[in-house]
Amino acid sequence: MTRKIIDCRAVPNDVGCTLAITGEPGELITAAAQHAVTGHGHADTPELRDHLRGMLADEPAISQPGAFVQLIEFDTDRIGEWDAIADRWAGAIGTQRAVRWSLLGADRDRPGRHIAVVEFPGYTEAMANSGHPATAAFLKELQSICRTEPEFRNLDVRSVRAY
Repeated sequence: MTRKIIDCRAVPNDVGCTLAITGEPGELITAAAQHAVTGHGHADTPELRDHLRGMLADEPAISQPGAFVQLIEFDTDRIGEWDAIADRWAGAIGTQRAVRWSLLGADRDRPGRHIAVVEFPGYTEAMANSGHPATAAFLKELQSICRTEPEFRNLDVRSVRAY
């Protein structure tokens, strides 16, 4: 059975909630109803659960053609500061965050070299992210821990395969 997702960002809400929950449909409806009660002040009624069932969507793949991936390659001996910098960016950009996922890797062949991989729904969303003041602050903080200027590579996702 395909896992499902309910994402509060897909529905306007008064609290600016960004929670997304994934799972099997039955357990997902139960968890989402509990969140709707505790996080949004709704009553747990059959109508609420029907509404939540209507919000179920297939859990997205890791990526898909048409997405946009940015690689950030940089040298630092202060990699322990990366998570705090990324967390400050996420807090500052808030609900305007278009990043779907990211990962950070260390180059085994070049000590101190790291590559961040960041995925966006598409090029337009990535450029909006790049123009956001929170992203400018992120870059400035990243530059402060780097030995050289970070290098960016911009990639259009052409195909995705799971093995």
